[in-house]
Amino acid sequence: MKKLLIVSGRSGSGKSSALNILEDLGYFCIDNLPLSLLPSLVEHLQASPTVSRIGVGVDVRSLPDDLAQYNSVLNELQGLGIQTDTLFLDARDDVLLARFSSTRRRHPLSSDSVSLSEAIEQEKRILDPIASRASVYLDTSNLNVHELQQTLAVRLSNTSQVTILFESFGYKHGVPLDADFVFDVRCLPNPHWQTSLRDMTGQDEAVRYFLQGHVEVEALFHDISEFLLKWLPRLTADHRHYLTVAIGCTGGQHRSVYIVERLAQHMAGKVANIQILHRELIRKR
Repeated sequence: MKKLLIVSGRSGSGKSSALNILEDLGYFCIDNLPLSLLPSLVEHLQASPTVSRIGVGVDVRSLPDDLAQYNSVLNELQGLGIQTDTLFLDARDDVLLARFSSTRRRHPLSSDSVSLSEAIEQEKRILDPIASRASVYLDTSNLNVHELQQTLAVRLSNTSQVTILFESFGYKHGVPLDADFVFDVRCLPNPHWQTSLRDMTGQDEAVRYFLQGHVEVEALFHDISEFLLKWLPRLTADHRHYLTVAIGCTGGQHRSVYIVERLAQHMAGKVANIQILHRELIRKR
């Protein structure tokens, strides 16, 4: 069965970069295809033995005026036996404004009578029905191209099982807007203030030993893991195939990394598929 990934999102959020990355991951990609032609394209590619995964870029220009037509296209694809998912990329309004200002590109909805900020807000309203039903929602505000590549490789791993992504991050770099759950572990003792541990990460044995020696670390880990074990089954039973659990500390280097590693280990065998993403560690590579 062919797999189709619709790539959408607000202009300036990184859709073109995402499609290039998908090609590197083995997807056959087409950008700005009118939605009405999508079933015909997929039907044509059904006979190709070399194409198993298809990525199609859909932006505000290729959407029908009536979004009900968008839903009917998805239903038609389902009738063809095509596994269809949607990747929606987004970014904060101030980031989108800065990106358009730096590239001097024109927003597709802007005009002499519509300012850039108004166009960005208008596009958000138009695309909201797609964003709300996206399989993967990704905030690119704090991601460069390399980080986007790493993130997509994790998020789009080839699995049909329920996937839980445990993501560590630093609050000083912003909270991941695509997270389903966010837990703040800044209340825990900070290895950063130990000179010998400052340049290490939560993956290093010395940092793990330091954190394991504090009762409050074990108590918070226990509370988070018990919460997830109680509520994740309810969420995954609600036809949700992908959940992101974000753990944040100040810099995203020690405490959040440690808790993410422990949670992933603790949940192994209890969840079908577990992934780990250390956002700030990727940035430092």
